[in-house]
Amino acid sequence: MGKGLNKMGDPFKIIEPTVISFSGGRTSAYMLWRVLQSNNGKLPEDAIVCFANTGKEEEATLEFVRDCGEKWNVPIVWLEYTTHEIPKERFKIVDFKTASREGEPFAMSIDQNGKPYLPNPVARICTINLKIRVINHYCKSIGWKHNENMDWVGIRADEPRRAAKIPIHRTPLVAANIGATDVTNFWDNNDFDLGLSNFKGVTMHGNCDLCFLKPAHQIQSLIQEKPSRADWWIKMEAHVENHKKPEDSATLGTFRKDRPSYKKMKEYALNQDDMFDKDEEGIDCFCGD
Repeated sequence: MGKGLNKMGDPFKIIEPTVISFSGGRTSAYMLWRVLQSNNGKLPEDAIVCFANTGKEEEATLEFVRDCGEKWNVPIVWLEYTTHEIPKERFKIVDFKTASREGEPFAMSIDQNGKPYLPNPVARICTINLKIRVINHYCKSIGWKHNENMDWVGIRADEPRRAAKIPIHRTPLVAANIGATDVTNFWDNNDFDLGLSNFKGVTMHGNCDLCFLKPAHQIQSLIQEKPSRADWWIKMEAHVENHKKPEDSATLGTFRKDRPSYKKMKEYALNQDDMFDKDEEGIDCFCGD
C-alpha cells in the first residue's frame, strides 16, 4: 500500500502531516471536499491547505478560493511570493482582500536578483518560485519539516501524462479513479461553483490568465475576449528585452521562442487573424488544474 493511504484504502484519509496544494480550480477543490468527507467533515490538525497566488489569476478564481474556505469552514492559507519580506523566506500571507491582482508576485519573480529573466517551457521558474518554494518556505516557518512527499495535488485519473510524473500517494484522485466527469457532476449539483467556463474538464481561463504553456489559439481567444489581458505579458517581455546586456544573448526576451511575442499575438487577436493550430495541445503545467 502506498504511503499516505490508510489501512482501509481510502486515499483521502489523512494519516500523516499533509499539505493540500489548492490551485483554485474545480479539480483541486473537489479533492479538498473529498478530504473533508473522509476526515469527519473537517480538516485534520496535521493537514494544511495552501493557495499560492501568482497575481495573474482571474478574479473568479480568487472568489472561488474564498467561497470554498467560507462555505466548507476550512482554513485556507493564502500565500504570495515576495522579495520584500524576510529574504530567506520570500513569502507573505495574504487573504482575499489583500491578494495581488496585477501580477506583482510574478513580476517580482521575473525580476529577482536584479537580473530580469522570463520563465519558459524549459525553465519554469514561475512554478518553482511562485508555488513550490512559497509553500515550502511557509511550511518551514510554522515548524514543519516539509518535503514534496507531503504534498497532495489535484490531478485526475484521466490525466495520465501528469499523473505518471507524481507518486500515487500524492494524487488521491488518481488512486480513487476520479475523472473529469466525476468532478463536473459534483459541481453541477453543488450550491456554488467556479465562475469560469468548463469544457471537458478544461477551464480555459484557469490559472495564470495567458500562461505561456496554454495553446497559442487559446491565448489568442482569451485576448480577443479581453484585449487588456495581454498588456502585463507584453510589459514583462519588453522589460526583460530592455534590460538585456550584450553578454546576455542567450536570455530570451519572450516567454517562448517557438511562437510570436505577446505583443504580436495581441495584434493578431485584434485583427482577427487566425494564425494558430487549433489542434495544438498545451504543455502540462503543475501549477494547478
